Amino acid sequence: MNRFLLHAEGFFILMISIYFYDQNQYSWFLFFILLFAPDISILGYLINKKVGAVFYNVFHTYSVPIAVILFSLIFANSLFVSIGLIWTAHIGMDRLFGFGLKYTTDFKDTHLNRI
Repeated sequence: MNRFLLHAEGFFILMISIYFYDQNQYSWFLFFILLFAPDISILGYLINKKVGAVFYNVFHTYSVPIAVILFSLIFANSLFVSIGLIWTAHIGMDRLFGFGLKYTTDFKDTHLNRI
């Protein structure tokens, strides 16, 4: 049941992000170009598992893109609002498909399950 709730949460975050992105009429070209950009953080694993997990988790936690969205709304910067929504959509998509935050033991060890 817990796993189902985590996947459902990811689905709803993805859908809400897409909804607000669409409502603001941001560029779908930009959306599809940047949707997988947070996965560049996987390059941290080239250094070692601990650095890789830290880099991956920083780019795959909701707090960072939500902060980007909030600051962008405060300073009326629509480009960064759109980037924050894309980033949030990416994390929701990852959670939907079972990719969670990484433990330092192995790339496949996540807070959702073992991939």
